[in-house]
Amino acid sequence: MIVITGASGFVGGHLVSHLVSAGSDIACLARSETASRSLLAKGCRVVPGDVIRPETLRGILHQDDVVIHLVGIIEEKGSATFQAVHVQGTRDLVAESKRAGVRHFFYQSALGADRGSWSGYLRTKAEAEEIVRQSGIPSTIFRPSLIIGPWDGFTRKLADMIKLSPVLPLPGEGKAKFQPVYIKDWLRCIQKVIDNPASFTGTYDIGGPEHLTYREIVEHLSRAMGFKKPVFSIPMGFMKLSASILERILPSPPVTSDQLRLLEQDNIAARDAIERYFGFTPKGFDDMLREFIR
Repeated sequence: MIVITGASGFVGGHLVSHLVSAGSDIACLARSETASRSLLAKGCRVVPGDVIRPETLRGILHQDDVVIHLVGIIEEKGSATFQAVHVQGTRDLVAESKRAGVRHFFYQSALGADRGSWSGYLRTKAEAEEIVRQSGIPSTIFRPSLIIGPWDGFTRKLADMIKLSPVLPLPGEGKAKFQPVYIKDWLRCIQKVIDNPASFTGTYDIGGPEHLTYREIVEHLSRAMGFKKPVFSIPMGFMKLSASILERILPSPPVTSDQLRLLEQDNIAARDAIERYFGFTPKGFDDMLREFIR
């Protein structure tokens, strides 16, 4: 059986739909009634549980299961901190996987994960990677750049801004480079892992065929939506100051200081990474947008 955590998120939702349509035997961890109902409606088995509550993980896995661990957060809220979710949650899930004798463990990390990073997000992703590697369980780790597709939060936020603003506000100069990868191409990659996990043990940087600056991504998306608006650059120092203030007064600010700093560094791998590792050429950014932007 394939057991999925993070099944109700953007990537997890697409993966569940893909595997259900393929007739795969899957079970999904769900931490709320809302998530359970949504997953049951898709036709998959649901297991109540939460990776930050280790007592709910006991007994959910069995020998020869394949675990696909997708749980991740991009901002901290209450008890759902980077340390609790990425590090301790992964540690507890790995411990249960070892106890059960699972066959393979897949972990969704992030491009740029580094234990020495200033970013709490990237630092804890790297710590979780190390837990998986040291577990002794055959494992695969994906480090994707931006994953783009229907319902993704990154594109949705940008699209809302483009619709509502008379200009395209840009934090700083928008020179940092990213490597958007289409969710359908990510699914093709992970399907190859599921079909033949022994051939894909290790860590894989995942990205599309283009290196695009943040500014280029905003401009391409705006054109795909049918808008032609001028770009307005907002000094990064002002953005960071505003974010630090909003973080103190709002439970869920529109952007965090950590996220702004991620817009100041490149997040790229080799342009031919997917072709080299998985044997096919992924879609370019404009082709992705043409498929799902309306």
